[in-house]
Amino acid sequence: MPKKAKPAGNGKEEEPVPCKQVKVEAAGEPSPLNFDSPSVLFESLISPIKTETFFKEFWEKKPLLIQRDDPVLATYYRSLFRLSDLKSLCSRGMYYGRDINVCRCVSGKKKVLNKGGKVHFLQLRKDFDQKRATIQFHQPQRFKDELWRIQEKLECYFGSLVGSNVYLTPAGSQGLPPHYDDVEVFILQLEGEKHWRLYQPTVPLAREYSVEVEDRIGKPTHEFTLKPGDLLYFPRGTIHQADTPPGLAHSTHLTISTYQSSSWGDFLLDTISGLVFDMAKADVAFRAGIPRQLLLQVETTDVATRLSGFLRMLADQLEGTKELLSTDMKKDFALNRLPPYYVGDGAELSTPGGELPRLDSTVRPQFRDHVVLTVGPDQDPSDESREKMVYIYHSLKNRRETHMMGNEEIESHGLRFPLSHLDALKQIWNSSGISVKDLKLTTDEEKQSLVLSLWTECLIQVI
Repeated sequence: MPKKAKPAGNGKEEEPVPCKQVKVEAAGEPSPLNFDSPSVLFESLISPIKTETFFKEFWEKKPLLIQRDDPVLATYYRSLFRLSDLKSLCSRGMYYGRDINVCRCVSGKKKVLNKGGKVHFLQLRKDFDQKRATIQFHQPQRFKDELWRIQEKLECYFGSLVGSNVYLTPAGSQGLPPHYDDVEVFILQLEGEKHWRLYQPTVPLAREYSVEVEDRIGKPTHEFTLKPGDLLYFPRGTIHQADTPPGLAHSTHLTISTYQSSSWGDFLLDTISGLVFDMAKADVAFRAGIPRQLLLQVETTDVATRLSGFLRMLADQLEGTKELLSTDMKKDFALNRLPPYYVGDGAELSTPGGELPRLDSTVRPQFRDHVVLTVGPDQDPSDESREKMVYIYHSLKNRRETHMMGNEEIESHGLRFPLSHLDALKQIWNSSGISVKDLKLTTDEEKQSLVLSLWTECLIQVI
């Protein structure tokens, strides 16, 4: 059957667009999604909408509803997470709050029905059947391989963390009151049907989660029902609520979310401190002391004028800056994202393979999408000079089990090099193969030491 796509709720269908036929072997049956590359995966996820159209017309602008009549895709979506999966997952040791929330929307408010402690499947199913409670399963990619496979590729595509939650809601029930989120949201309907209502944002591109009172949000701008295989996108800040229609089977949907704290404002906050650090080293005006008792004053008009001058100086400096000092965003992304998807023991992520690199070797990067390179002040507390260093962070050794869990201890994985190595690292990362002897470093010893360090971390291979 042809697939139809339409902007959510506008009542005008686009002309049917033929869906590209893809065949990619997943673990088990062929997948209707194409995992050849991050961009191709995203294109297959939102098919038949083209990527260029999506980002031009919908991304951060308005909702998109893609309704499909595709039995193959519907079957694949159902395989991602089912109500019947909960029994085996609970046997692995799930806990209320951390892994699972049980809730229901009562009189426009969220009522949490968690028992506390370890989740027992029989009690969970009792709350689902008798109390008509919604089960929210946090970050299922920790346990479901195909979701790991999808979200790992999406993190490469967006360059931002990608989390997910599964919502299982009985017939004739609603889990959450009207609210908006601080993330870009993609909804995949897996089982049953879900009735959705979307409303005009009160805070476009919101930076926080907030519950809204229903009598203040007006009438829905969009209203529709999702069926298995359907996909819905809406920007952060979009007010929404969803319920399972009465008289039907339960609903299971997957929420994939991304771009939390990834705005220009966030990036400016991340990079401005590095820019100030540079200017303070170069210009004595930035090192001069603030006026006496400034911190005790209420009115600071004169100071604001002075700060405006400093900001103009920073803006002028920024125009000619090639390397921005990212203090947190790049590192946090690398340390908290999923490791590359693999089948087997994943030895290729932790044990160097192939030939040892030598001066006459040709090398190329591997796992390029899982590596970030950034310049920052030396983080060695014993080094008082705080000279700039090049940092390489990667996710090859990240633990899938802690992905997006927030309070887990995260170990950093990466390398540190003198700033003089930056050009050589760029040569490697921007090439499909480069001779070690051609690297822009002063001595052969530096060249060999650099590639050996990268090879040991499984970041390059000899070709």
